[in-house]
Amino acid sequence: MTNGKEAPRRQSGRAAGSGRGTGKREYRRAEPDAARRAAFDTLNAVAARDAYANLVLPGMLRERGITGRDAAFATELAYGTLRTRGTLDAVLAECSSRPLAEIDPRVIEMLRLGAYQLLRTRVPAHAAVSATVDVARVALTDGPARFVNAVLRRVSEKDEETWIAQVAPSRESNPSGHLAIRYAHPEWIVRAFADALGGDLAETEAALAADDARPAVHLVARPGLVTREELMAQAGGSPGPYSPYAVHLDGGDPAAFPLIAAGKAGVQDEGSQLCAIALATAPIDGPDAAWLDLCAGPGGKAALLGALAAGRGARVTAVEIAEHRAKLVSQSTGGLPVTVVTADGRDVGEHPALAEGSFDRVLVDAPCTGLGALRRRPEARWRRLPTDMPALTKLQRELLTAALRAVRPGGIVAYVTCSPHLAETKVTAADAARRTGAEVLDARELLPGVPDLGAGPTVQLWPHRHGTDAMFLSVLRRPS
Repeated sequence: MTNGKEAPRRQSGRAAGSGRGTGKREYRRAEPDAARRAAFDTLNAVAARDAYANLVLPGMLRERGITGRDAAFATELAYGTLRTRGTLDAVLAECSSRPLAEIDPRVIEMLRLGAYQLLRTRVPAHAAVSATVDVARVALTDGPARFVNAVLRRVSEKDEETWIAQVAPSRESNPSGHLAIRYAHPEWIVRAFADALGGDLAETEAALAADDARPAVHLVARPGLVTREELMAQAGGSPGPYSPYAVHLDGGDPAAFPLIAAGKAGVQDEGSQLCAIALATAPIDGPDAAWLDLCAGPGGKAALLGALAAGRGARVTAVEIAEHRAKLVSQSTGGLPVTVVTADGRDVGEHPALAEGSFDRVLVDAPCTGLGALRRRPEARWRRLPTDMPALTKLQRELLTAALRAVRPGGIVAYVTCSPHLAETKVTAADAARRTGAEVLDARELLPGVPDLGAGPTVQLWPHRHGTDAMFLSVLRRPS
């Protein structure tokens, strides 16, 4: 995923220079435009089939032989357009002679693709309009292409800041509405971030801006299988600042690295690594041989826990309710002391592999809204709705309660979500502690060297503070 405000300086053979207002440049353009067409087809797949861009686009690029700068440009356009949809739609609504709801969905996606180039990249305006219209003629036929041309020419009359001043509510009268347009987030997510940050609008703005920054690729060197130094020697990059196993890359295809193909390393956000490490290092009295990952799919945390367990003579039971995700867990944990069980994590005491009080450490990486990883999942912010919350928070409470039954007295439970929403984080963890009498440990002590962790005892990581996904961590001990 690339920075939504800046495309690569040489894009798909179109722009030889750095952008608008920098003088005349030479352009060459193949017909049809392969990069823009791939981006457009990705947008349609996401809209029509609820596909995920990070799954659709790479395969499409391989199938069509799109590589190098063309591939980078297609990725920037697809991810950037998906990420900024709300802002683009507000501008397009001002420029269209028809309500957006009455326009063919494929035409809407073409308009978004062109508007993104005009407002958020360095592609000169005339090149953005003409190249997008060329694609529209092939993909949509001449009539829609003429409509696309007319609307995009209106968009090109003003830059992004001028449009935002026109279409966004004022910062003073409606701060969350203003930030929603400026940073392309639904307003309910803006409010959720603000609540989690204590109402600090300046920091809320920083958190929203971080969602639009290009995230580094985070790798994990699985301990006992490969060292971080060996991983960096193969993949390049730099050591992560907090996890002893983390490596940060600026980009590239991690699947191409033999150590990852062999399962000795993986792709895993550093915040996710820290949460697994916290569970594994929390102080515990008595036996420490049976660990449980209660919601293991797709397997990143289970693999790291398995590698850590292997070095300490422990075993991990990894539970996943969906059979296809359980297979992913098995693939991720091959060769490690991990037993994969296809079951509902709530069935503690009912499933034979989930006897009550039989585990020393339990991870609950609960299904959640995923609001903490919006920078990595460009379409996610527009798919989630506030109405998703009741069912998710109910499931989270049930899973955490089950985990506290599964762990033995004196054992440790780590409750983790990739979300900063208070209903999914502090509220759920506090409710479970109150109902079960579990002791809430100070999770900050389990993340040594990580700054800006707040007042505790729970931890909320943030992209703008820590460079990680917005992971939440609460650590509880079952009373003896």
